Amino acid sequence: MAFSKSERRNKIRRRIRKTVSGTAVRPRLSVYRSNKEIYAQIINDVDGLTIASASSREIKVTGEKIVIAKEVGKSVAEKAKNAGISTVSFDRGGYLYHGRVLSLAEGAREAGLNF
Repeated sequence: MAFSKSERRNKIRRRIRKTVSGTAVRPRLSVYRSNKEIYAQIINDVDGLTIASASSREIKVTGEKIVIAKEVGKSVAEKAKNAGISTVSFDRGGYLYHGRVLSLAEGAREAGLNF
């Protein structure tokens, strides 16, 4: 029996999370993408703390979703830089590294995050 779209994403997500983990030195940049919004968090998994977060709900940019995702990436990177974080592990959350996820990653890199 074939997996549904959400089951397939969760299977990929579990496979990614086996290897990608966030520490205090190198936290995890986690991406969640819904149909309308996109969210990003920088997480220290060892202590269970969210260091910084950003979402398309707080960004006051209108236009295409890809442009908004890029701004979310820049926003979360700026918040991370203010918290003293410069290097992260990228967790795409089971989504393809394409479209809005790619745009968010490019925005974070442009703003100075390394991954």
